[in-house]
Amino acid sequence: MAIKVEKSNGSTLGKYKVIGFPLPIFLILAIITTFAVYLGVLPGGMIGAFASMILLGAVLNEIGNKTPIIKDYLGGGAIVIIFASAALATYGILPEKTVGTMETFMKGGGFLDFYIAALITGSILGMNRRLLVKAAIRYLPAIIGGVVTAIALVAVVGQLIGFGAKEAILFIAIPIMGGGMGAGALPLAQIFSGPFNMEAENVLSIMVPAVAMGNACAIVLGGLLNRLGKAKPSLTGKGELLVEKTEDDNHQEEKFSIDFNLMGMGLLLSTVFFTFGNILGNFIPAVHPYALMIISVAIVKALGIMPRRFEVGASQWFQFVMTYLTGALLVGIGIAYTNLNQIIDAFTWQYIVLVMVTVIGAILGSGFIGKLVGFYPIESAITAGLCMANMGGTGDVAVLSASDRMKLMPFAQISSRIGGAFMLILASLLINLFL
Repeated sequence: MAIKVEKSNGSTLGKYKVIGFPLPIFLILAIITTFAVYLGVLPGGMIGAFASMILLGAVLNEIGNKTPIIKDYLGGGAIVIIFASAALATYGILPEKTVGTMETFMKGGGFLDFYIAALITGSILGMNRRLLVKAAIRYLPAIIGGVVTAIALVAVVGQLIGFGAKEAILFIAIPIMGGGMGAGALPLAQIFSGPFNMEAENVLSIMVPAVAMGNACAIVLGGLLNRLGKAKPSLTGKGELLVEKTEDDNHQEEKFSIDFNLMGMGLLLSTVFFTFGNILGNFIPAVHPYALMIISVAIVKALGIMPRRFEVGASQWFQFVMTYLTGALLVGIGIAYTNLNQIIDAFTWQYIVLVMVTVIGAILGSGFIGKLVGFYPIESAITAGLCMANMGGTGDVAVLSASDRMKLMPFAQISSRIGGAFMLILASLLINLFL
């Protein structure tokens, strides 16, 4: 989550800022919107949806990020927003009209696709090109090693304990390794819904517990890997990934200040790339348009054919959307895509075992392949393994904090961005093999 609560030097009541607003002002905005919701006069369409979803997301995010255990091991605000929003809708606490407005905005209004388009385009184009190219050569094999091992182990164990190999791969391993909610579980649910003849919300209700539990396992195992490194110094570079140093991969590219014109360009680029993915999907029906969009953006970035300022525009637009609209998106996930009854039914002992097997497989595979390509096994297992199995950006911070490896954040980001994109492509291919 990118929603921040910041301290200020004002009065006692106004010393906190919630999504940029001093607390008293934020409360006024929340009260006005709450009255509109329960009086039945909340505007329809995107105005009412944005007002209610942004404010509700901010409140629930604050609760999640202040609650012990949840904030440290279960994903913090992101998890609370999703499940609390789902509960508010399921148990009739939110009026039906407001729930309908949010559902329409998420589905018919295309907010989900809008967010994903900004996320994919901006995150890839905003990456350091040298780091991206080198990742494809050396780092991606470590990611693939973790993914393959996780899938293989979960398939074997899933079959042995009666869950089913195919079901374990598609509904547990793939979502866990998919890069969190916004970039992973959500587009995966869209990809799987058609071939399985299921509603996307039903698919997501199976995936959400796996993503949440996988994130918790990744954080705990990150701390255990740190202890292993202290006990076996030969396995770790103490925060250094490469056994042999090479050229500076953190080369600083030209900086640009925040520019509204550039952000507008980024908005247009994200929507056109999304459209281009749909065009390609018309000619390559075996691959989902999301995956084709990712491939096209990555090719453009790797070839360096787009002017740098346009890339910056896409990145700035993505950062705005991620910072201010992630809370709203997670509310939408809870309201429109999360079935609490199905989630409760999913929590079986087999399910919990398979989640743990997936994360352990990610560690073993990425650590082993990482060693083969010249990485320290523990650092490779943390970045290419656990940072694939966690919940994206917030998960990266939690895992690297638990493992005392914060300096590896650039590689963790590759796992969350490029690794998550790779999982969408892989899911599109696997679905055709299994059905």
